[in-house]
Amino acid sequence: MYPVKHISITIRCPPARVYEFASRPQNLPRWAAGLARSEVRREGEAWVTDAPFGRIRIRFVPDNPFGVMDHDVELASGVVVHNPMRVVPNGEGSEFIFTLIRRPDMSDAQFAEDADAVKKDLAQLKAILEGHT
Repeated sequence: MYPVKHISITIRCPPARVYEFASRPQNLPRWAAGLARSEVRREGEAWVTDAPFGRIRIRFVPDNPFGVMDHDVELASGVVVHNPMRVVPNGEGSEFIFTLIRRPDMSDAQFAEDADAVKKDLAQLKAILEGHT
């Protein structure tokens, strides 16, 4: 078992709208700079983009009515990182939850950096969906 951090943010927007935006890989460069720094394009069953740490391949779970946006990120090294991600109702708004799982090769500092990057990405997602950008 590996250490995890559940990183969440409240978004004043209905879950269906949050899911519709966040589940589209083409939108990743707009809100997930920690993952996608360039256009995201389809290659077979995966989506390909340039991340801050190199070219990656992303595979999302199929669209679903449960707000699940889990995805696997294949690094240039071939290592695959699983990323659980959800949007759930919270009153009239949403709670967006990303579970960051520490990889065995990560230092404490690297894990903290990853968590900070996720927090920044979720803050950007919130700003976009609440109309602050």
